[in-house]
Amino acid sequence: MVNNRQPDKILGVLGGMGPAAAAEFLRLLAERAPVSRDQEHAVTYLLSDPQVPDRSSAILGTGEDPTERLKKNLLTLAGWGADFLAVPCNTAHFFIDRFRDELPVPLIHIIDETVGAAGRMSPEGAWLLATRGTMDSGLYQRYGEKRNYPFFVPSLEVQQKVQESIELVKSNRKAEGGDLLKGVVLKLWEERDLPICAACTELPLAYDASGLPREKTVSSLGALCEACLRALYP
Repeated sequence: MVNNRQPDKILGVLGGMGPAAAAEFLRLLAERAPVSRDQEHAVTYLLSDPQVPDRSSAILGTGEDPTERLKKNLLTLAGWGADFLAVPCNTAHFFIDRFRDELPVPLIHIIDETVGAAGRMSPEGAWLLATRGTMDSGLYQRYGEKRNYPFFVPSLEVQQKVQESIELVKSNRKAEGGDLLKGVVLKLWEERDLPICAACTELPLAYDASGLPREKTVSSLGALCEACLRALYP
């Protein structure tokens, strides 16, 4: 994909939403980087803030708005010297989109990158699985429309089970989350045999734990990782 060399750019990562997803993102960055020694990895600044108010609750009107805290954290990373930013949380981008143009450095947008990855894997469309907040916000549907990409949305009953799987991963019960997600996905595939777009950064962890075939999912964590590596190793 890229030449082995030491990146001259610094990546700033706003994590903690949730911590396991951010840790997996950093693992993927290290595992997929085109390097042969420590010094060829990118300098990465991580600001992990699990105290950011729940994004889905805010979208659904039952929780505190996290916009100002997200903005403060991203400006902090830029102030530390990050050349570009990444946030391994899909739902947070509903709020980040409000002030993205005010950021002093570029943001690699997880939703835009995931929609692009889904289009390359399955031009005919994909099942969209995400938090209830992301689903209700229409974020992925809007970014899909920009690319003329169709997402298929499960029933509210299925969406609730997906939310439960996400919450199990957040509570360090990944195996249980994977078992629950497996049952959901197998039923969706009976209805329409399309890849799963894991549009919440906990869902790739649950999907990996489920034993389902990896070639039938589009990971938002993976899409963000690949985009960051392209920026770091142009």
